[in-house]
Amino acid sequence: MQSKPWLLVITFIFWTATGTAQDARSVLEAADRAMGARSLQSIQYSGSGWTAALGQSHDPAGEYPDWPRFEMPSYTRTIDYAAKSSKEALTRRQGSYPPQGGGGTPLRGEQQQSFLVSGDTAWNLQGNNPVPAPAAAEQRQLEIWLTPHGFVKAGLAASNPTAFTRTEDGVLYTIVSFNLGKYRINGTISRENLVERVQTWVPNPVLGDMIWETNYIDYKDFGGVKFPTRVHHHQGDAHLRLLAHGLYDLRVTSVQANLSGSALAVPDAVRQATIPPVRVESQQLADGVWFLGGGSHNSVLVEFRDYVAVIEAPLNEERSLAVMAEVKKLVPNKRIKYLVNTHHHFDHSGGLRTYVSEGTVIITSKRNREYYLNNVFTLVPRTLQPDRMSLSPRPTSNFGPSAASPFMAVEAVEELYTLSDGAQSMEVHYVRGLRHSENMLMVYLPRQKILVEADLFNPPPQGPPAAPPNPSNLTFYDNIQRLQLDVARIAPIHGPVVSLENLLTFVGKSE
Repeated sequence: MQSKPWLLVITFIFWTATGTAQDARSVLEAADRAMGARSLQSIQYSGSGWTAALGQSHDPAGEYPDWPRFEMPSYTRTIDYAAKSSKEALTRRQGSYPPQGGGGTPLRGEQQQSFLVSGDTAWNLQGNNPVPAPAAAEQRQLEIWLTPHGFVKAGLAASNPTAFTRTEDGVLYTIVSFNLGKYRINGTISRENLVERVQTWVPNPVLGDMIWETNYIDYKDFGGVKFPTRVHHHQGDAHLRLLAHGLYDLRVTSVQANLSGSALAVPDAVRQATIPPVRVESQQLADGVWFLGGGSHNSVLVEFRDYVAVIEAPLNEERSLAVMAEVKKLVPNKRIKYLVNTHHHFDHSGGLRTYVSEGTVIITSKRNREYYLNNVFTLVPRTLQPDRMSLSPRPTSNFGPSAASPFMAVEAVEELYTLSDGAQSMEVHYVRGLRHSENMLMVYLPRQKILVEADLFNPPPQGPPAAPPNPSNLTFYDNIQRLQLDVARIAPIHGPVVSLENLLTFVGKSE
């Protein structure tokens, strides 16, 4: 799966340098007339299909490493173009899809999700309660203009649309391209003047400028407005987009145009919400061991005689930089020599590149090694959100799977990897038989009897368990027994440090 970063670069240059603004406007005006976009102030469309969890595949080394899927028995989206507001409401359930991977897998029963945006304000609904989601506002606002009619409206309002023709599978199409803020938007328009594909790129900490593409298929007339009856959307590696990485597939059964009262009122509870600053709160668990919390994901710091090791680099560069700063405060004169990555899911690997840029050795499952070297630690464009590694790449000429560069090292774990200086010892163990991830590692500190794990056991709040144990909890217990680990405390990447008894009580086992 060798990535080809130059493909994206060529695509950007080609699509931004071809055609004329007048040609593009003529194409957009024809699409406007054919689709009924100009008279469309708001729209609501509904249907069913499937949805998936971005960045949560079971195995990145598999033949088709797609995102895990869920049945979507109901989906409704309401957009008010003038108010720049959108509401998505959907139901998802595990259904007949294999319960492998992350993103909530396996789901118990049906789960309701609601995602809303109005202008610069975004929020979710938990029941009827609004929950601020300020970090999602920009992307949700972008999504409005990536719909078929939204694309036409945004293109006609743009100052720099360009156009060119291209033949695909023997059929002639026109590609219209324009800038929408920092995003480059490309639309494929058929000879019938219908928008059949909209494509852009969005920033992603793992994959860089990540492809975002929606295909609009089988248009029908709904009361004078033409709308596709199938919507297929995918995100992920550019070179895999035709094989996998589907994010949802919707079969549209109902479309209503120009609804009254479609504009969303922003709840007072979310109006003033801002993105919270990154916080790192350290808790010393033992001599030379610190738990680094303060957010949704934790890390663990382990001090050795001549260096330190950090367990987990979650979320993004901002989080990693904050953790690194805390490490330097706690152990000021030792470099971060090793970073242990528990598994490849995006929320657990989004900060890896920051450590690589510092010359840190990455310890990960051997099933991750080629995936990281070929797809993550590469020079794929990061124009939308540059990170340290892209701004100042380490001086190596080989980013391939056989790289033996002193500037970038990935240590692959098969079953066991050990770090020791005679006094401090750390064992990195492979977790067998896990449905959540094929490449999961957990870290055991024998002297302190501390076990560090991710997604295997998220300690529930105090009181009666809200739900029975899931397969990951039971697999975690089985692996502790298999490896005969003498565990006193569990340091989870999600949640507080707890004693082993918490796990035993939760899974209904005894020592």
